[in-house]
Amino acid sequence: MEQYELDAVARITTRPRPEYRTIGVTTLTAVLGAEVSGLDLSRELSEEQLAEVKQAFLDHHVLVFRDQRISEDDHKRLAGHFGELRPVNPPPEEGDPYVLEISTSPEAANVAGNGWHTDGSADAEPSLGSMLHITQVPEGGSGGDTLFANMHLAYDMLSPAMKRFLDGLTAVHDNSLAWRGHTPPPGYDMPVNEHPVVVRHPETDRKLLYVNPAYTTHIPQLSAEESRALLDFLFALVPGRPLLTCRVRWQPGTLVFWDNRCVQHHATYDYYPFTRYGKRVAINGGPPKA
Repeated sequence: MEQYELDAVARITTRPRPEYRTIGVTTLTAVLGAEVSGLDLSRELSEEQLAEVKQAFLDHHVLVFRDQRISEDDHKRLAGHFGELRPVNPPPEEGDPYVLEISTSPEAANVAGNGWHTDGSADAEPSLGSMLHITQVPEGGSGGDTLFANMHLAYDMLSPAMKRFLDGLTAVHDNSLAWRGHTPPPGYDMPVNEHPVVVRHPETDRKLLYVNPAYTTHIPQLSAEESRALLDFLFALVPGRPLLTCRVRWQPGTLVFWDNRCVQHHATYDYYPFTRYGKRVAINGGPPKA
């Protein structure tokens, strides 16, 4: 790696870590993710516990809570501490409009999220984050891991010249791109919006790279050939650099909360013809800003 890349990694891995009094926090990797212990999410959190969870969320971006037996109300109450709940699109015919069932049938040829992406980046105001609670894992307990990538570090590891070039560029995100070759459900919203290529996290003010292959179509300031070449380069950063990522292995009762503003994820589909089941609650965010 180049020296500027090594320096970027060092800044993250050597930064001071906060001390926690009411929860346990064990990192998944030096750059991303942590397991949080000492909490029963079926119970209301104390103010100090909630404050420490929020700090861990900003510090690690992906939080894993094991052995959680929670109801839909518990799930929504926890998510509600971080913002307004985001309705499911399109709304379910039955059930809670804020709870998305994540279910894989034995016949499924593919699953949603099987590729690197940022949830709903084509929306004018993408989600702040998602909380996914898995209650059934594939038979035998293997497969279906979710990978996450730190997009702060993806940006930080770019050369100074590339950073200067990207500043000021925007990219178009089109929801229909994710549905090519598939038929969306009736009433599914297909937004198209333009966001900066480099945005700042609204709470930490840290820069990050905000393009993804599932939704980003082109950079309007460039020619079609230039746009394709640049996006292909940026898209290749995450799969080409395992250093950016962490891996979550699901167990029944695992809840994962990820920061959709600065993390991409990939729900690997390596468990055909077995099934997996869980429920996800998402939280409203705001427009990405340069």
